[in-house]
Amino acid sequence: MKNKNANIGLGYGTTGPHGVKRNRLPVTRSLRIPGLFLFFLMALLSCKNKAEKQVTHTSAAKFYYTCSMHPQVMQHKPGNCPICGMKLIEVSETNTAKADEIRLTQQQIQLGNILVDTINDKRIGDKVIFTGTLNFNLYKTASVSARVAGRIEKLYFKNIGDYVRKGDPLFDIYSEELNNARQEYIYTLQKKQTLDNSLIDYDRLVQSARNKLLLWGLTEKQIQDLGNNKQVTRLTSFYSTASGFITELGVKEGDYVMEGGKVVNLADLSTLWAEAQVYASQMNDIDKNGTVTVQIPDMPGKEFKGHIEFVNPEINPDTRIDLVRVVIPNTDRQLKPGMPAYLIFRAPVHKAFSLPIDAVLRDGTVSVVWVQTGKNTFKNKMVETGLETENDIEIKSGLQKGDIVVINGAYLLNSEYKFKKGSSPMGGMKM
Repeated sequence: MKNKNANIGLGYGTTGPHGVKRNRLPVTRSLRIPGLFLFFLMALLSCKNKAEKQVTHTSAAKFYYTCSMHPQVMQHKPGNCPICGMKLIEVSETNTAKADEIRLTQQQIQLGNILVDTINDKRIGDKVIFTGTLNFNLYKTASVSARVAGRIEKLYFKNIGDYVRKGDPLFDIYSEELNNARQEYIYTLQKKQTLDNSLIDYDRLVQSARNKLLLWGLTEKQIQDLGNNKQVTRLTSFYSTASGFITELGVKEGDYVMEGGKVVNLADLSTLWAEAQVYASQMNDIDKNGTVTVQIPDMPGKEFKGHIEFVNPEINPDTRIDLVRVVIPNTDRQLKPGMPAYLIFRAPVHKAFSLPIDAVLRDGTVSVVWVQTGKNTFKNKMVETGLETENDIEIKSGLQKGDIVVINGAYLLNSEYKFKKGSSPMGGMKM
């Protein structure tokens, strides 16, 4: 009987050429092992490729390309800026700043020359400087008005800025009422001369008519000439009662003026007011009884000395600003109202946080600085300022020792914030 396994040849109990049995795995088992290995290997590679594609896709979604000069340009592919042609730089979307912060690229920081410094104690004082303006000394101004109603027939000074001396003729006026009063004075004088022995007191009548002419602006000489000549002219001249430069012309030739109507304003420029607006918090830092030095930027090398004449007792509640006024001499009349001026006050020396003046941004109501909160990330903070010198400004509150503050480029950061966020970083802030 033949062995069934011998016909199979590759079975479990096959007999070798010498009758020796050998245990061999079936062909099907021997072929499945490498096949499964290959299958698992291919599956592993497939998963890896999918994972790599997924990682690549996720990474691509976290980056965009923008221009350092035009941050509004945002593309998902590298290239050049469509506005200026510069090469776009890669920016991480996950590395964005908070809502109240702004993040710049390293290239933007370099191009904007943005510099920072760590705030620390510093000695500040000796003097404090405020920016002001030269104005008219209102105690040295005068207004010349018409003393009687009538028509201006002639103006002797027609330009603003003309200098008028006291006693110079200003205008000629035609006034029916004034002419009647002059005629009355002449008539009273004539009656006094012819009827002096009558029962009527003509001396009193003459004096009354004369006083009326004086009240209407005629001079003693004009009344005396009227009594001597006994003639009433059609026009009456009026003369300046003060000296000064014409700052305002209220009429022109041919205009009709009412009694009390303004004709000209005159200003004596022998002294001027140097006025500066000072924050209420800075008032205690200046010597109110000391000498104030006033410098004019348009006249380098010249200084004018004066004293504080007036400090406004009322502070504007919206701006918290006070007005300080200093009187300075102007003997040679080189100074003109409207000129900018620097008012230098003496102040005590003390230790305080201080920053360069350009580091503090002010809009009249609040003062802010930009503080670095992280790498290339900045946030604005409201501060209270104090003493201000030629180069530095005191920080009374709002910052702590060790804060990293932008000392150059604050205005650029402010503009960039407005451009990116669409609003001012100072919006809604109140002192």
